[in-house]
Amino acid sequence: MANATPRRNGITRQGHYAGAISRLLAFLVDMAIAWGALILILLTISIAAALITGHAYRVTQFRAAGLVVTCLWYPIYFAYQWGLGGKTLGMAVFGLRVVTSEGRPIDNRHAWLRTLILPISIALFGLGLLGIVFRVDHRGWHDRVAKTCVVYDWDAFGARLRWLARQGELPPGAAAVRR
Repeated sequence: MANATPRRNGITRQGHYAGAISRLLAFLVDMAIAWGALILILLTISIAAALITGHAYRVTQFRAAGLVVTCLWYPIYFAYQWGLGGKTLGMAVFGLRVVTSEGRPIDNRHAWLRTLILPISIALFGLGLLGIVFRVDHRGWHDRVAKTCVVYDWDAFGARLRWLARQGELPPGAAAVRR
């Protein structure tokens, strides 16, 4: 994949394969966001049904419908965001992006294929995720099948210098690195 771009006062991680911990943290943030959004969706459906029919409904009364909405929601949450910009909200927080194996932006086909294989990677006792921990390119089954990889997308060193510049606290010699 891509190599780091050397800088005078540090080395950027941009373009490097993302590690297991940052990917896990991004996934957990995404699951929390997706779960919260799902609760809002189910609550909205429940309220709309109550307003239309005049009867109060609880989600627990319609477990099958709730299961269908849940099974549709999570793939849409991930595939839509990956197809749109190559990252989910959780990945954006941790500076990660999904790209093709060649480093190009992914399209909807890659996003959906990755989304559909991800549950298989998890469901088989997590065996499909072992590559994220033990492979040099940190690719799980879903990455390899979809021909994608996850890389660091932002340059933390550059972001820190820009923040320090706005604060008027640039360290000595950092002006040469400023963009």
